Amino acid sequence: MRLLFIADIMGRPGRRAVTQLLPELRARLAPDVVIANAENSAAGAGFTPKIARELMDAGADVLTGGNHSFDNKEGVAHLDDGDGRVLRPHNYPPGNPGCGRAVLALPDGRELLVINLIGRVFMNPVDCPFRAADDLLADWEGRGPVFVDMHAEASSEKIALARYLDGRVSAVIGTHTHVQTADARILPGGTAYLTDAGMTGPHGGIIGMDAEAVLHRFLRQNLRRFEVATEDPRLQGALITIDKAGRATAIERIDAPLTTPEGGTA
Repeated sequence: MRLLFIADIMGRPGRRAVTQLLPELRARLAPDVVIANAENSAAGAGFTPKIARELMDAGADVLTGGNHSFDNKEGVAHLDDGDGRVLRPHNYPPGNPGCGRAVLALPDGRELLVINLIGRVFMNPVDCPFRAADDLLADWEGRGPVFVDMHAEASSEKIALARYLDGRVSAVIGTHTHVQTADARILPGGTAYLTDAGMTGPHGGIIGMDAEAVLHRFLRQNLRRFEVATEDPRLQGALITIDKAGRATAIERIDAPLTTPEGGTA
């Protein structure tokens, strides 16, 4: 099977990149499943039910989240009211809405387990992602391939989780930093790994935000409202090939520019 993962979708430019580029990518790359991180899709902070529908209508099968999953109150309500295909990190403490696992039926009759986790290094305190993964895999009992979106700041924590799960999951793909790394590889046990898939959105600013406001904060150390940038929208992510035993056999980084002007058609 082939799985296409779309990196953090940033605001309107990111959504536009998905809606205009994903249909062509689906036709050309022929993925069986498309998973997209949507935690920044509503102006950089959370998502809304309308945005979730927009992204799924464009071809996404599951939406994952991260530390901004609870930023939009409409999106928070949808975590419980939706169809189970919009996730937030599973290792948030009990009592939070939603969950971090989804099961998809595959064309060959198997099932795919999608796991969404969040890191703890340089992040808010949450439950242990390593133990959360263990619990989910114990219940899964090898019914099919497993994909993990590890939303974390520290590269070391993402690499550590991948090493810990190597041979037990098909892929561990990192998100959160919005900067695509160049270390796509297959680990010895057959797990595909990429420290960060990058960002689907405007690359003309600073990790998706307008550069002027970010520079103001660095230079003057006082707050100025951040706005999503608009220049150089791109769709980034990874394409993973997984065999019938659930082992990854290939991983390829995706970096597709959106050249159509806003308001035009792809």
